[in-house]
Amino acid sequence: MTKRLVLMLCAALLCGVFVAACGGGDDDESGGGSSAGTQETGVTKGAKAIDPASMEGAKGDVVYCSGKDTTGERGDSLKRFNEQFSAQGLKAELLEFPEDAGEQRNQFIQRQRAKSDDCDVFVSDVIFTAEFASQKWLYDLTPYLESRQDEFIPSTLETARYDGKLWGAPKDTNAGFLYYRSDQVDSAPATWQEVYEDAATKDGLAYQGAAYEGLTVHFLELAFGAGGKALSDDGKKAEINSPENLEALELMVKGIQDGAVPKAVTTYMEEPARRAFEAGRVTYMRNWPYAFALGNEAPKVKGKFEVVPFPEFEGGEAAGVLGGSNLVISAFSSNPGGALALVDFMSNPETNNRAASKYALPPALASSYEDAAVKKALPFAAELKAGVEQAKPRPVSPVYTQISQAIFKNVNAALSGQMQPQEALEKANGEIDQALATF
Repeated sequence: MTKRLVLMLCAALLCGVFVAACGGGDDDESGGGSSAGTQETGVTKGAKAIDPASMEGAKGDVVYCSGKDTTGERGDSLKRFNEQFSAQGLKAELLEFPEDAGEQRNQFIQRQRAKSDDCDVFVSDVIFTAEFASQKWLYDLTPYLESRQDEFIPSTLETARYDGKLWGAPKDTNAGFLYYRSDQVDSAPATWQEVYEDAATKDGLAYQGAAYEGLTVHFLELAFGAGGKALSDDGKKAEINSPENLEALELMVKGIQDGAVPKAVTTYMEEPARRAFEAGRVTYMRNWPYAFALGNEAPKVKGKFEVVPFPEFEGGEAAGVLGGSNLVISAFSSNPGGALALVDFMSNPETNNRAASKYALPPALASSYEDAAVKKALPFAAELKAGVEQAKPRPVSPVYTQISQAIFKNVNAALSGQMQPQEALEKANGEIDQALATF
C-alpha cells in the first residue's frame, strides 16, 4: 500500500472517527438497544417512500452533499456517474461540507429545517440516520432496498433501519481491530479478560479512553459482548445500568488500576493510541483499520504485529460497533428519481470495489471482499469482513448524540477514578432517560 493511499485511508476514516467514530439487530437480542428500528412505532408514518421505477430514464441535476472530499473518491465517482448518465440528460455535482462529522450534521439539519432542495443525496454518518428519519426529512428507501438486501453485509443495513423501514443505502463501513505485537504474543487471546491479563504481564493495552465518541464505541464493544444493551427493546428507556454493562466497565477500570492499561488512556483518542503502539510502549491496541498500514511504516513495529477481530467477552460473545456512512435522499429533493439513480450507482459493486481498492474505503457489500483488487489494497480484508459481520450498530435513536455523551462522560469519570463504576452507570442511565423524554 502506497504512502498516498495510507494517508487517504487515514483521512477518510479519521474525520468520522474523531467526531462520530466513523460509527440494532433485527431481533430482541441485538444488544444495540435498537428494536425501535425494527418495530413499526408510527413515528415516521406519512413519510415519503421512494418509487424504484423513478430512476429509470431520470433526467436533470442532482446535488451530492458530503463531507470534504479528502481522498478524491467523491469526485472520481461523480465523474464516472456523469460519464455514464450525461447522454440521458442526468448530471450530478458535489457540494462539500466541513470535515467535522458534527458540522456536516448541522449543515444538513439547517437545510432540512428550511425544506431546502440544496441536497438531493447526503452521505450521512450512520449514527444520524434515525434522527433524520424521525423528522421525516428522508425518503423511505425500503421499496428500493428490499430487492438488494442480500448484497449488503447484514449488520451494515441495520444502521439504516428505523421504525421498521430502511432509510439509507450503506456506502462504506468500518469496524475496530485488536492489534497485538506478534514478537511478544504467540497468538491472539480468546477473550477480553485474557487480553487484560496478558497485557498486565507485558507492556499493556491502549484504546480510546478520552471523553468523546470513541470511548462510547469501545465501551459498547465490551458491553455488547457481555450481553448488555444501551436501550430497551422499544428504544424508549435506558438500560445502560445493568449487571452485564457493569461487568464490562469493571474490567476496564480494573485494567487501569492493575497496570494492564496506562493511566494516560483516559486522554487517548485514536492517534495517541496509535503512537503509543508504534513507539513500542504497549503490546495491545484497540483501533480502526487505518492504523494497519501506518503501523507497517513504523520502524519499531513494522512486520511485528497482527490484527484480529475482537475476542469474546468471557461468558458472552464477540462484538464490535460499526462506523461508516449511509446514502440518504432528502425528502425535499426536487429530483428524487435522479437522486435514486445516484444512490444506486454509488452503492453498486463496481463503485464499491473501486472505492475500496483505490481509496481504501471499507466496503459494505459482501462480494467486494472477494474482489482481487480489494484484497490486494486491503491485506486485512478477511479480518475486516469478519469484524463487520460481528459488529452491531450504536443505539439507533433520534437522540443518539445525547445518549453517547451520557455514556462517554460517565465511563471516562469511572476510568479516571472520579466515580465508582456502579455510580457512573446509574448517572448515565438517568441522563439517557432524560434525553429520551425530550423526543
